[in-house]
Amino acid sequence: MIFRHTEAVRSAHPGLAAGALHATGVDGTADVEARVSEYTARAQARLADGPESRFPEVLAWRSTFARMGLRPTQYRCASESLLRRLRKEGALPRIHPVVDLCNAVSVAYAVPVAVLDTVRITGPLLEVRPARGDEEYTTFDGRTEHPAPGEVTYADSAGRAHARRWTNRQSGHSAVREGTRRILVVAEAMHEGGADTVARLLEALGKELTALWPVTPVTALLTAAEPEFGLHDDGRVR
Repeated sequence: MIFRHTEAVRSAHPGLAAGALHATGVDGTADVEARVSEYTARAQARLADGPESRFPEVLAWRSTFARMGLRPTQYRCASESLLRRLRKEGALPRIHPVVDLCNAVSVAYAVPVAVLDTVRITGPLLEVRPARGDEEYTTFDGRTEHPAPGEVTYADSAGRAHARRWTNRQSGHSAVREGTRRILVVAEAMHEGGADTVARLLEALGKELTALWPVTPVTALLTAAEPEFGLHDDGRVR
């Protein structure tokens, strides 16, 4: 399987900074509470100086959503939604150790982080691209939706959409669950200095995964010159 952003997306959003991570061997047994607490504490320290709506990372995604014709206060990128919930409730929801860790890292760096079960993705291609309108998206409660034509989504080779409105909402179909063993993590930033932020985020997440599970994460920064991240069927990275 190859993961990439299409030229259409990169041309429309030249400020995009992205990176990907793949790991095989995760499960639902690791105790991530101490690590989650550390990362959320970092986010709370930033929030003490002002709401997430003032963060450069969030403002950049709000501008991106506005350019796509979306109301930024109606449709928020995932990291803004998590930061908002953390500010209002003082904690993040607990879903699965892998998801909990990724959510905590996301708020610490204020960058959207998607984590997908690769077994649930139909290859050979998963790409971030404008939707045609016939893709099928599965909500977390099992309903089927169709992204609007032109809406940026994660689409696989079977025409299944694994996200709505780019970084707004992931799909229930490829969500990490009890039986998940292989994951693809994608971090995407739009702010100035985003490439450095994504690099630091992936480095931190890779170290955390290695400490908590018997995995050897492989990461890559994705650029216009090198936009693809390839995985073999057995989980090895190309």
